Amino acid sequence: MSFHHLFSRRRLVTVALAGIAAGAVRTAFAQKSDDFSRFIADLWPDARAQRVSRQTFEDAFRGLAPNAKIIAQSRKQSEFVRPVWEYIDGAISQARVTRGVVMAGKWAGKLAEIERRFGVPRSVVLGVWGMESNFGSYTGRIDVIQALASLAYVRYRGEFFRNELIIALKILQDDHISRDTMLGSWAGAMGQPQFMPSSFEKYAIDGDGDGVRDIWNSVPDALASTANYLHQHGWAGGLPWGFEVQLPEKFDFRNHRLGFSSWQKLGVRRMDGKALPRSGEAILLVLAGAGGPIFLVTDNFEVIRAYNSSDSYALGVGLLGDAIYGGAGVRAPWPRNAPRLSAEERREVQKLLARQGFYQGKHDGNHGARTREAIRFYQLKHRLVADGHADPALLAHLRKT
Repeated sequence: MSFHHLFSRRRLVTVALAGIAAGAVRTAFAQKSDDFSRFIADLWPDARAQRVSRQTFEDAFRGLAPNAKIIAQSRKQSEFVRPVWEYIDGAISQARVTRGVVMAGKWAGKLAEIERRFGVPRSVVLGVWGMESNFGSYTGRIDVIQALASLAYVRYRGEFFRNELIIALKILQDDHISRDTMLGSWAGAMGQPQFMPSSFEKYAIDGDGDGVRDIWNSVPDALASTANYLHQHGWAGGLPWGFEVQLPEKFDFRNHRLGFSSWQKLGVRRMDGKALPRSGEAILLVLAGAGGPIFLVTDNFEVIRAYNSSDSYALGVGLLGDAIYGGAGVRAPWPRNAPRLSAEERREVQKLLARQGFYQGKHDGNHGARTREAIRFYQLKHRLVADGHADPALLAHLRKT
């Protein structure tokens, strides 16, 4: 058989198989389409109970289909864990800080008014605004209704997105925004502060006095709503979010949460040379090990984490806001060249900690506050430096115990 003839036969087989596969995909899509239609129909009683009209409901879902890219995004598992210093580099880039300085000047009066009203520092409000939408310059281009419907349809995070979808319909019903301009992120976060619909319902306010809560187009509304969110989550006036510190030699990492006066007695000093607050408490935040930058953070840091549970995010908000008003950023060097764990190794750390009773969370390789706390307790038990940081040496120790 000639090469040309063999190639032709293989091509025919390939085309035939592709046709079969395409047919299977079309059949599966038709089935999914029917399932999605039933899903939408099942929403109607709950939407009606929330006073959503039939007209609003039908207008919202007319011609809508689940978005496969959004569903894939929800299932995407990153095999690369971004180092905190790369995140912070982006958070306080020179371009972002420069834009923030401009916005701080442009909206100085409104920011001062908001700070007096809610007790949330203008620097923190600007930090959130900058992190969420680059000061309103990018708020997302994805159809919020389709995004929420797609995620609710596959039951991503259980009933969460179904509930958000119904609230989004209420927002449309109340004419806060038109159907075509209700755009946001792949997960349905909206406007300049990137509020989920439930956050809009609870915390969005009219900041410019026109009687409308417009977090998409009104900067005063976006800023006031952000401050209200933080205020309602317990922001303590007069208390900083935190700051970078220098630890004394041979510091005992068993010290974790103390009053500022106790930190002072232990020889902990602010890197910027300012005095520690006279009252209040703070915990030690160590994101890159004892050899990297160290921070003291207060309960207000936890309020920022209510906005986004990532420690890196909350740190980015605080540092960005400070930088806009002249802060020097992180002074101690990050351990950029230190050996790091792979994503699989980070998951192994969690599995080994769980096996020994220190950890009860997901084995996802994401070393957030719960994982760091588990590591710290393990380190304390085994008389290691209790900085809550996982590195190859810690993993090797875990494998032996």
